[in-house]
Amino acid sequence: MRPQILVTNDDGITAGGIRALIEVAATFGDVTVIAPDSPQSGQGHAITLESPLRLHPSRIFEGLAVRAFECSGTPVDCVKLAKSVIARDRKFDLCLSGINHGSNASVNILYSGTMSAAMEAALEGINAIGFSLCNFSHEADFEAAKVVATRVIGEVLAKGLTGTQLLNVNIPNLPISEIKGIRLSRQAKGHWAEDFVEGKDPSGRPYYWLAGKFNCHEDSDETDIWALNNGYVSIVPAMYDLTAHTALTPLRQLLNLNL
Repeated sequence: MRPQILVTNDDGITAGGIRALIEVAATFGDVTVIAPDSPQSGQGHAITLESPLRLHPSRIFEGLAVRAFECSGTPVDCVKLAKSVIARDRKFDLCLSGINHGSNASVNILYSGTMSAAMEAALEGINAIGFSLCNFSHEADFEAAKVVATRVIGEVLAKGLTGTQLLNVNIPNLPISEIKGIRLSRQAKGHWAEDFVEGKDPSGRPYYWLAGKFNCHEDSDETDIWALNNGYVSIVPAMYDLTAHTALTPLRQLLNLNL
């Protein structure tokens, strides 16, 4: 029996990246697509609570042997609907999210709808991979990313995952001939230095447009940022447990929390 594969994204069902990922996924298994009907970048792990969710069949991928639906909600809503509505009588073997237009390395994983969709699948016990290409253009060339995705998906389906159910894969914006290899990495320490551009609407009311620059705080060759800056694909095994485990023992010794 062919693997059952769920594909979603945060750039919306019409994005070039999701078509590229579907083309790869369809070579491995039976593909179900549920993706937002409009861009949802930066939504993180948001879910829709204040309005009903709409789910409609889509024919946008005619020519590809997939079942596709567009959803009015967030990327996480898409995964929840896939599990509880579209495939309530069966289990997905793998969830693929992306291919995102832009990097999701370092702390970007916290804001990313792409990675949050994959993380939601991992929460449900489904092995999941988020793919991102370091190119924000809607005209980005995904050919190298498709080669990388084929390799990674094939390995995960053949051998499974150990110690995690979630991989964050970031691909440098290079031709496949210039990519040096694939490195298993850790998430780099860094932060966004925000810059809000102020303007006035036609009524004279102020508005603010978020901009900024990412600052990496380290240059270790163990990190995802180093890998990408040096021409490598980065794979970070990720998790949804946000406990600072290394702090438990010292805080027990430091704090007297007995009632």
